[in-house]
Amino acid sequence: MFVLGVDPGLSRCGYCCLQAAVPVARPVALGVITTPPSSPVPARLAELLDEVRMLFDECRPQVLAIERVLFQTNVQTAMSVGQASGVIMAEAAQRGIAVVEYSPNQVKEAVAGHGAAGKEQVTRMVQTLLDLPAPPRPADAADAAAIALCHLAQSAALVGARR
Repeated sequence: MFVLGVDPGLSRCGYCCLQAAVPVARPVALGVITTPPSSPVPARLAELLDEVRMLFDECRPQVLAIERVLFQTNVQTAMSVGQASGVIMAEAAQRGIAVVEYSPNQVKEAVAGHGAAGKEQVTRMVQTLLDLPAPPRPADAADAAAIALCHLAQSAALVGARR
């Protein structure tokens, strides 16, 4: 099974495609999609959509795990994150890919053991859980990996609860 974790954003959109494997999930794609802030928003959304389509074609995920957009004090940032998130979720839905949203606290809890974990702690846990030689950079890529790992942890918990 392949899970695509996404930390949505219009300027920087982190992604991580994990192959669910035993004993360690294996990243098959990890990085950040960027769009130029100087371009108009519709052009940036179109560019993001093109990149996401290529990711879906390359990774063929069964699930899109994406960070839920929560209230932010910066309305401009919240709007652009919401727009990016909407474009990505709509493309997944068009392809019949399941979409699951997780809050930042759910992701931190699943990866680091508590919902108040800091970014560096989450990044280090992603490195450990994925058996990476170095912490994933930039932070948006590490966050996307954490979201994908959160989904794998939640899925395992659901399977265990059904037994």
